[in-house]
Amino acid sequence: MTESPDSKTLEAIRVKQIHEADLLAKANVLGVGVGMRRRKGEPTDEVAVVVLVSRKVPAAQLAPADLIPREIDGIPVDVLEVGEVRAASGVDKRHDGGS
Repeated sequence: MTESPDSKTLEAIRVKQIHEADLLAKANVLGVGVGMRRRKGEPTDEVAVVVLVSRKVPAAQLAPADLIPREIDGIPVDVLEVGEVRAASGVDKRHDGGS
């Protein structure tokens, strides 16, 4: 019997929750989530733990402790480069609160 997509998603969420703190401690990691794995920029139908990094770095340039595994507890890991993330300051000027 194959697993339903819902069971894979629930398993990925469980794995994310267990390993999130360790992943966030690695260099360049900005966030951790669950989503659809991407290959060559295109989404697949495979659920993955998604690790958001400011920039992708060749493995040879990372300390062994900062390497992100390809899979954790049988769940694939997808590394997504998102650039630098900054909190917005002030009020969004596009919305003035009027009509």
